[in-house]
Amino acid sequence: MFWFTPIDFLIIPAFLLSLWAQFRVSGTFNRWSEVPISSGMTGYEAARRMLDNNGLHDIPIEPVPGKLTDHYDPIARVVRLSEPVYYENSIAAVSVACHECGHAIQHQQHYPALVMRHRMFPVVRIASGAAPILFILGFLFHFTNLIGLGIIFFAAAVAFQLVTLPVEFNASNRARAIMVSQGFIRNDEERGAAKVLNAAALTYVAAALISLLELVKYIWLFTQSNRDE
Repeated sequence: MFWFTPIDFLIIPAFLLSLWAQFRVSGTFNRWSEVPISSGMTGYEAARRMLDNNGLHDIPIEPVPGKLTDHYDPIARVVRLSEPVYYENSIAAVSVACHECGHAIQHQQHYPALVMRHRMFPVVRIASGAAPILFILGFLFHFTNLIGLGIIFFAAAVAFQLVTLPVEFNASNRARAIMVSQGFIRNDEERGAAKVLNAAALTYVAAALISLLELVKYIWLFTQSNRDE
């Protein structure tokens, strides 16, 4: 929002952290994309083996255009890998592919944080879109009830991002453990895999931090508006 508050002195560094995290994940991926994996497996081959070894033979793997567009679709139950990840046999490609398969395994095993995230999504999708409108109307026309409702809606979106953190970290931990135990990578290649996965995780941390600070900002504005009445 466009009202400057003392909280913005924290939001600005968090925003810069987010920009740095985006830059780092791209740079780290590019760096380890140039390092061939000793097993010679492509991202697709590693993903297929990881899924099959966990009984997920029915989960297809599809290439999609773009860079770092990799994701697991829980509705269609399909792993989608960006073309560089799908076709390349680098440490970066295999690490990202296995991370996305980690989400498929979470889905299979009903990982609690993932289940909660899926249940929250329909509500959060509506709440996150409505919150800015409620804030603007509330602050412009001094309707404190609208501001309060906007805070509740935005808090739901923040909670969704916080729940996303353990989902992402758990998927990365699963990927690293399986890559080593099943021989996708050697022990000395795990450092590269960890760098790729940790860089990606930092983007989620930064986004959650920004949202949390913005929530604090709106609460601060809400309390200030009540005092002024």
